[in-house]
Amino acid sequence: MTVASPSFLGEFCQKIDGKGRMSIPVEFRRVLEENDPSRPAGRTTRMYLVYGSHLKDHLEAYTPKAMDEIVAQVEAMPRGLKRKKAISHFFLSKSQEMEIDKDGRIVMPKDRRAQLGLGEDGGLIQMLGMGEYFQIWNKDVYDAKEADIDASFMDDDDEGEFDPLSWLHDDSAG
Repeated sequence: MTVASPSFLGEFCQKIDGKGRMSIPVEFRRVLEENDPSRPAGRTTRMYLVYGSHLKDHLEAYTPKAMDEIVAQVEAMPRGLKRKKAISHFFLSKSQEMEIDKDGRIVMPKDRRAQLGLGEDGGLIQMLGMGEYFQIWNKDVYDAKEADIDASFMDDDDEGEFDPLSWLHDDSAG
């Protein structure tokens, strides 16, 4: 039996202050810690913040281990391939290593706060566990879009009885 890596699970609402400081939930910090095997001695846990324009209204955060795997997959692609250039542009060049301080916080850069539509005084963010990564949203934006996001996955035939677990063994679900 294979033991699965810890995953990002759950939803958390956090405050981000005017200086960009925000706490990473302890549940997410545990996943980050367990997936930062090459952390240099004396340094705190790291994460990678991805902010490419393909994400439009949110950011994504990855563990060092997941980012290393993604980089290896991109580097293995043939040189000059259009998809390799696109992935490198949207993902690799639009990512930033961040260190989590001893109090479990990161400092969100000002331009990333602006991307999320957060004002000078900060605001509330919503963090969503997505298994191998987590999303970071402006809470107001997420709340306004949540119903649309949920509806986008349902067929007209579901009539409120949609079971997402049914897709686990359905190769046609795309």
